[in-house]
Amino acid sequence: MLGAIGLDEGQESAYRALVALGAAEVPDLAHRLTLPVRQTERALRHLERHGLAAQSSARPGRWVAAPPGVALGALLTQQRHELEQAELAAALLAEEYRMEAAEPAVHDLVEVVTGASAVAHRFVQLQLGAVEEVCALVSGRPQVVTGMDNEAEEQAAHRGVEFRVVIEREVLSLPDGLTEASAALNRGEQVRVVDEVPTKLVIADRSLAMVPLTARGAHAEPAALVVHASGLLESLMGLFEAVWRQALPLRLGAAGVVAEDAPAPDATDLEILSLLLAGMTDASVAKHLDLGLRTVQRRVKGLMEVTGVTTRLQLGWQAHERGWVAR
Repeated sequence: MLGAIGLDEGQESAYRALVALGAAEVPDLAHRLTLPVRQTERALRHLERHGLAAQSSARPGRWVAAPPGVALGALLTQQRHELEQAELAAALLAEEYRMEAAEPAVHDLVEVVTGASAVAHRFVQLQLGAVEEVCALVSGRPQVVTGMDNEAEEQAAHRGVEFRVVIEREVLSLPDGLTEASAALNRGEQVRVVDEVPTKLVIADRSLAMVPLTARGAHAEPAALVVHASGLLESLMGLFEAVWRQALPLRLGAAGVVAEDAPAPDATDLEILSLLLAGMTDASVAKHLDLGLRTVQRRVKGLMEVTGVTTRLQLGWQAHERGWVAR
């Protein structure tokens, strides 16, 4: 817990033990920590440099813990000051970058990132740097990043960044496809489904985009373009919006808004309907929801009777018209 102020696990354990004892000699402390004496001495020297411990003036070889309220408070104040200075430096650099980017050179509008680790790192940076919104097109053929399941996405969503994601139907058939989609929906992300996306794409705050480059040759390294604010970025944003408008919302366990004069389907009905509209078969839906195949078919037939239609295509249209599936 004290790693933020520069203590490793052993040093923190030594300080906690010293606080509990009030004062102790090195052999006794080493025995309590089940550590070698030399390692315990190094930990105490480190604590001494941080003002957390000191050698007793009355008894040489005996160490005394500094009061946590004073010693830790001073270190935390120092850490806050250093963090404030770093934030100020970051703000100044951002302003300088903004001024320089007001009229950027044409060759500075696009970066080429090469190598799997570099592409993955840039992808993480893009999401961690987002403030308002991340838009993404996700294919069923991930190479460097999955596009949906990653720690950076969870952190960004936790900070309040909105996500709009369009996935290919093929993604739902991947081993963890439905699990990752469910996790994204539970984080409050908007997820829609299409037959096929034109390209993998991620856009942060409508100011920075990343699109993969097609690798040529079996041994070619993955590469991607990072596009800064420009006409090209506006075109990529337009492409995303066009795909978004044509995609169907994915609903997994969410209750829909139903017209008052129509019988309301329950949560299971809506899950079945959403998965069918996403292109899954009756058998796949039954397996995913842990239902019998006949149960799925019976519920679909019930929805068709409620809406007065004779085909599933008509059922999909009625579901949209009645607000069961929002466009």
